[in-house]
Amino acid sequence: MQSSTYHALTKDPEGDAPLVFAFHGTGGDETQFFGLAQELVPHGGVISPRGDVLENGAARFFHRTGEGVYDMEDLARATDKMAALVDDWKDQFPNREVYGFGYSNGANILASVMMARPDLFDRVGMLHPLIPWSPNEVAGLAGRSVLITAGQHDPICPWPMTEELVAWASAQGACVSTSFHAGGHEIRREELAALAAQFTTAPG
Repeated sequence: MQSSTYHALTKDPEGDAPLVFAFHGTGGDETQFFGLAQELVPHGGVISPRGDVLENGAARFFHRTGEGVYDMEDLARATDKMAALVDDWKDQFPNREVYGFGYSNGANILASVMMARPDLFDRVGMLHPLIPWSPNEVAGLAGRSVLITAGQHDPICPWPMTEELVAWASAQGACVSTSFHAGGHEIRREELAALAAQFTTAPG
């Protein structure tokens, strides 16, 4: 099934294996995490969309007006559009778990979709997310599995905002796990190990 709303690399799941959505960072594209998603869940279906807006030639999932300053109207548009994409795939391949992971801008669109539609994903991994607003309470996140990773000296995603996001997700009743390192915005090996565990460890 090819997305009619996003250019995407896709792979159908085998049997009743999960669907895995992979969201690239600013300047990435649909190839950035397609291979990683297949490694994380070898028999899973993979949907890796390309962001539909450009910032100085770099693909993103929504517009911003400055570093860490989001165009909230466009974020709402993108959130609805991405939720519709996930719904389409869930309809095509029902009765299976749905996972999602993203890095940087990809983590941000994933977080926004998760907050708006907590029913869509069973497990998520957000690598270096930046949520510069105060999310509302989301009852539907209770019991869902959420991984948050970050660098404690990330110049793009300030550490206090990461702590706030972890506290918020925990307060919603999500099963939160974390992987932090002392570096910046780069993805480190321990984060990938945590992501692999997020998608392979039995719940509970």
